[in-house]
Amino acid sequence: MDNPVLVEVTRGNRVESRHRGSVAIVDDEGKLVFGIGDVKQGVFARSAVKALQALPLVESGAADALDLDEAEIALACASHNGEAVHAGTAGMMLRKAGLSVEDLMCGTHWPRYIEDSAKLIEAGEGPCPLHNNCSGKHAGFLGLAKVVGVPTANYTDYDHPVQKEIRNVFECMAGEIVGADTCGTDGCSIPTYAMGLENTAKAFARFGTGTGLDEERAKAAERIYEACVNEPYMVAGRERFCTDIMDIFRGRVFVKTGAEGVFCASIPELGYGVALKCDDGAPRAAENMMASVLNALLERNDEEEQVLSTWLNKPLKNWNSIHVGDVRVVSDFAKLLKAQA
Repeated sequence: MDNPVLVEVTRGNRVESRHRGSVAIVDDEGKLVFGIGDVKQGVFARSAVKALQALPLVESGAADALDLDEAEIALACASHNGEAVHAGTAGMMLRKAGLSVEDLMCGTHWPRYIEDSAKLIEAGEGPCPLHNNCSGKHAGFLGLAKVVGVPTANYTDYDHPVQKEIRNVFECMAGEIVGADTCGTDGCSIPTYAMGLENTAKAFARFGTGTGLDEERAKAAERIYEACVNEPYMVAGRERFCTDIMDIFRGRVFVKTGAEGVFCASIPELGYGVALKCDDGAPRAAENMMASVLNALLERNDEEEQVLSTWLNKPLKNWNSIHVGDVRVVSDFAKLLKAQA
């Protein structure tokens, strides 16, 4: 089936571009409370599931053994900008495990914003794996391997004990078997799995409430949730949706982006998990979709309203700062969301 158009981009008084997608909202008992598009489709959630990938780090006791603080646990769930605070924190996580940047297998890229790249150039330096947006997650994998006594080498391999444990987590949280037939390779070289959008939303409902989880996993999920909402800057950084939303909602919402137009969220006060996918992978549309979901579901004070509104119906401006159009959800999608709320 073709997914419906959920977001449109205007120029003047005409629609210039359209983004199709799907959204699943599931409660912590596993009931689909809202679905649009193909919510059964297998979707590579990519970095949107990093909080689930961090569960073994915490529930194994490795985070305590390494004396990781909330900022470091949040960084283990991050797709960060590669700012100095992010790279520095990833480096500290490695040092606590007795490891170094040479142990990272995530690859190297420049920081997200040119200002941070310019600082490196001015210092006569270039980027290293610590600047990779996934360096915190990889530092967490390495720390886990070191503490539980499995090899740190080749920790990104499908058959490495760390990756096997992550598959176990996905199957427990989402209730879906993942394996080689649904596996791809992520941008940072770890295995990534195409899970049903509805099942992914269920995983994040349970992550936010602990429903259906054993005591240790529920405690680990709560600790990771609290770390991310208390240290939202570590999860992304400046001018980022995840940081802005978690910062302003102060513990009410966990939200995390993934590559190719994926978002996941936990809303504990409602017992809901959310997973969505913009078919063409456009971040602008995925952000608008998630902002619209939160707008429909959450009661807001003036401050929360103001920040959320900056991610809704985003204006498009040209190089002369002239308002030329908008990115907005289609009216039918907004009406359906409001009806659910």
